[in-house]
Amino acid sequence: MNDPDRVVGDRSALPFPVSVEALREAGADFLTAAFRWTGALAQDNRVTAITGFTEFFGGGMGRKVSLSVAYARDDPGLHTHLFVKFTRDFGDPLRELFGPLMEPEVRFALLSRRSGFPVAVPTCYFADYHAATTTGILITERIEYGENGIEPRHDKCLDHELGNPVEHYRALTKAMARLAAYHKAGNFGLETQQAFPFDAQHIDPGSRIPYTPEQLQAKLAKLLDFVAQAPQLFPEHLRNGGFLNQFVNEAPFVLEHELAIRAALNESADHIALCHWNMNLDNAWFWRDARGELQAGLLDWGSVAQMNVAQAFYGMTCAAEAGFLHAHRRDLLALFVDEYRRGGGPAIDLDELAQLVRLSVAVLGIAWILDAPALIEREIGAIRAIEGRHDPALRNNFLARAQLQLLVVFLSEWQDDQIGAALREFARRAPEDRQASAAQPV
Repeated sequence: MNDPDRVVGDRSALPFPVSVEALREAGADFLTAAFRWTGALAQDNRVTAITGFTEFFGGGMGRKVSLSVAYARDDPGLHTHLFVKFTRDFGDPLRELFGPLMEPEVRFALLSRRSGFPVAVPTCYFADYHAATTTGILITERIEYGENGIEPRHDKCLDHELGNPVEHYRALTKAMARLAAYHKAGNFGLETQQAFPFDAQHIDPGSRIPYTPEQLQAKLAKLLDFVAQAPQLFPEHLRNGGFLNQFVNEAPFVLEHELAIRAALNESADHIALCHWNMNLDNAWFWRDARGELQAGLLDWGSVAQMNVAQAFYGMTCAAEAGFLHAHRRDLLALFVDEYRRGGGPAIDLDELAQLVRLSVAVLGIAWILDAPALIEREIGAIRAIEGRHDPALRNNFLARAQLQLLVVFLSEWQDDQIGAALREFARRAPEDRQASAAQPV
């Protein structure tokens, strides 16, 4: 059976194109109907022509297009320069993995059109999803990096090239707190619970640590061998002084107590809010307001959900520089606590939030980051020939660079924040009925 070039959206009931080629063929008529459905375009206005159409590559979700259009009438607020994102093409081996991530992003994009939305996001012109084929499309305003006061785009895992990233992370922290507080204050009404339901008793099987105890031990052994083969890729504080052996001894504790850790994160009601999960610098844009204060808008809302804000904080900082986090983590957490309360969220304790961040780093890091050595070797090959973290061969390979940075930050956080000790304290305090073993993957 031939793959379709259009599917009918579950929300709009409009047939929408599933690929770059299908969008070009659908043309101005489809865009007119789509933009009218969301309310981005008045019913008596229309898209008259596509004036620019350029596919570009970046990120892992799917194919993307820089789109320019003309309207019959240039109403105030209409953007002519747009961004289009698709799920991966039919037949792509990664489609099954990445396709479902776009469904919550579509829900969020449509939610963001409401008046008074608390954070800056690209204006949504159309978004829809077809669950039966895991197919999505997102059309938004295009952020013009490097123009009209907007900073040039900051790439992932290159924070060391920024002169002073403190302002950027403060802006991101405030944006995260504003969205979470807006939700906790009830300003979304029932929309958030309907669009992003949360059940504290449910632990998503898909997010579980995907290893048996034996598989975890193999991952840890691979990590030790990788550091021994390429010590130049790791700061001295990680490769010397016995830390790695300590980490290898402590890491299995996370697998053993995974369910209890995830339950603790889920059950901390004051900390559960609507959050952007992957708020690295590359998923934002920055500008200065009239007072000269740096502000942040947020992009790429794949996997947006209600979650513990500590998990979102780790998602925001997981690609930062380890030395930066050592110096500024506590201040950023304190800033979140203050902004969260100021925006209408509950008063939360700074030390409690810091402990929840430790738990988040532990369980998410073990679940997602221990494959980094194998992925880096696959991308680079002769890792001994790489001179260091900033070697051009590593810097210019996005996947290898990102995996190494995430691994270094994860290990540094484990050491610097004494996560092993925090886990032991957690186990000591946790009720016995929550110390269920999670040793076998779902």
